[in-house]
Amino acid sequence: METVLSLTVPVYRLISSEPLFPDPEDANEEGLLAIGGALTEDWLLSAYQNGIFPWFSEGDPVMWWSPDPRFILYPGEVYISKSMRSKLRNERWSFTIDRDFDTVIDKCAEAPRKGQDGTWITDEMRAAYKRLHRIGIAHSAEARLDGVLVGGLYGVSIGAAFFGESMYTDVSDASKYALINLCKYLESHHFEFVDCQIHSNHLEQMGAELMPRVRFLEMLDDAMEAETRQGIWK
Repeated sequence: METVLSLTVPVYRLISSEPLFPDPEDANEEGLLAIGGALTEDWLLSAYQNGIFPWFSEGDPVMWWSPDPRFILYPGEVYISKSMRSKLRNERWSFTIDRDFDTVIDKCAEAPRKGQDGTWITDEMRAAYKRLHRIGIAHSAEARLDGVLVGGLYGVSIGAAFFGESMYTDVSDASKYALINLCKYLESHHFEFVDCQIHSNHLEQMGAELMPRVRFLEMLDDAMEAETRQGIWK
């Protein structure tokens, strides 16, 4: 979710007013599929349903990605270390969901990233995902210490798939705490996977694994057959 990729000229430029994407398998070697389009609800929903996500820097056109391989975490297989098990039992820590979406995405945008100057979570991106949250498609998972928000993550939920976008932490292990609890929630509601998009050492340590894009797209097709749990999650 956080790795910066070098850019080359994509093959496709989207000029239609309708959210029509090329085949995700036609992305270039870096995973870049197309540029153009918009960050409206219909474009974003169409993208995620087809295994595509937006990612670009301030001042750039909208860029759409479909990397190969894809980085996936199965909710029932998230790794919980001994120290995290202790936090999960600690009554000072608590988990909430969809209580502070706007704060979580703003915190993710403001969090410093190693090797990155600035953020890809631009004002335009924030506004787009806040709109998705208002229609019950984007969700936040929140870690609290003594009731105070100290970390979390946000993403998009369609069918039986959760597409993770970004996470942040103000206190050690807070984002891990939020992710572990989110995975428990997703497992209890029969979600098939969390799409972590691009490899990171942090998520690999928590059990995420790479898989060929073709396999991911097959799994995605199956996940899209499930009913979307639209609305505010509790």
